[in-house]
Amino acid sequence: MGMSYRRYLSGDRIYGCSTCKTHLATIHNMMSRAFNGQHGRAYLFDGVVNVIEGEPSDRPMTTGNHTVRDIYCVKCGTTLGWKYDKAYEPSQRYKEGKYILERNLLVDVQ
Repeated sequence: MGMSYRRYLSGDRIYGCSTCKTHLATIHNMMSRAFNGQHGRAYLFDGVVNVIEGEPSDRPMTTGNHTVRDIYCVKCGTTLGWKYDKAYEPSQRYKEGKYILERNLLVDVQ
């Protein structure tokens, strides 16, 4: 496998990995702050960069069953949240293809 290059973001507010500060997303990609992760509050984003997606797995969540993939920082491997592949409840389908980043695992970077 070849060398992977990290993308660097620009904008008013950039969220990065709390371990290595690798850029992940901007405030403009944030869709909601009203989510909960495994470690507390979490944010829903419509796009993130510099992550590796794990294998899909079905998980029961408070809003129903979902097929999700854990996402990891491309530089340090820290687990940052997950990506929604499929929502089984029709009212939750807006999450498909979106990402959850856990607030406790993020830092503001510039």
